[in-house]
Amino acid sequence: MTTTVEQATPPTKTAPTEHAVHPLLRARWSPRAFTPQPLTDDELATILEAATWAPSASNEQPWLFVYAHRHDEAAFQRLLDCLVPANQAWAKDAAVLVMSLARTTMAGTGKPNKYAWHDVGAATTSALLQATALGLHGHVMAGFEAEKARTAFALPQEIDVVNFTALGHIGSPEQLEEPYRSREHTERKRKPLAEVTFAGQPTF
Repeated sequence: MTTTVEQATPPTKTAPTEHAVHPLLRARWSPRAFTPQPLTDDELATILEAATWAPSASNEQPWLFVYAHRHDEAAFQRLLDCLVPANQAWAKDAAVLVMSLARTTMAGTGKPNKYAWHDVGAATTSALLQATALGLHGHVMAGFEAEKARTAFALPQEIDVVNFTALGHIGSPEQLEEPYRSREHTERKRKPLAEVTFAGQPTF
């Protein structure tokens, strides 16, 4: 007699928007639970290429991406070690880890590029939306040790670490320890549009 263990269904957390936002944007969210299923090279290349088509100031394209598949154990561990322990606890299950870097000087003049971080953020969003379109998910992390990453990857001074992203197939919240398990079911919320948008003149 065969016993079947029923797996918990991963949550879907479609954003409850006030207006008719595109379904792709509504479907994107940031899970912490990932399955063991790997990403193919084509899937990852598609996600990263989408990132490179983001807008950037003066078309500087200041972004750089360092990635590792989980099956490349040494490379994956080197990225994982740069995360704070709270993020390591769940990001270790991601199919791919990506470290996003910003070149903070302008290529032609060497002057500071004050928009570099903004542009890397735009590239990160493009990558996340492409992942969503492929039926995948990503979780961007600010919880990392920048100096550890700088040392581990011998980053020059003009290169900043902006964020890390875990990518993969969404898993079950039941595989997570608390408090992360409960957070997978938390309702998605945003400030009301009226609180953050102003016609002509902002009020604070």
